[in-house]
Amino acid sequence: MTMGSPDKQTSKNHRLCQAMRHSVHGIWMVVSQERNMRYHIAASVLVVIAGLWIGLLPWEWLWLFLAIFTVFSAEFMNTVAETFCDLMVGHRFDLNVKKIKDVSAGAVLIAALFAVVVGLIIFGPRLLALIGR
Repeated sequence: MTMGSPDKQTSKNHRLCQAMRHSVHGIWMVVSQERNMRYHIAASVLVVIAGLWIGLLPWEWLWLFLAIFTVFSAEFMNTVAETFCDLMVGHRFDLNVKKIKDVSAGAVLIAALFAVVVGLIIFGPRLLALIGR
């Protein structure tokens, strides 16, 4: 460990288990502190339950999980961008920070729209068949 508090790690991870611990902690921070991430998780759980209920094919699961984890990844990167920007400018308005945050949020929206399209392609015909009965 280098500079800073003796109980806080400030150097590179030297063991895989140490890196994994930090990764899990990062995931927990996003899940516990970001409301939108909890919405994404709730929607994903409902989609997986629906997929199990209707018996998706293996290729459909692949597309579904690609969509889900694309949204999760975008939300994580959005959290990184927002947190970093807030660290850099504090509570001051900065036009460049606004642009970074807006573009980052836009990336989440694009990922979510991709997930909706995938969901409609996979679930749409089955739902229409159920409604048409």
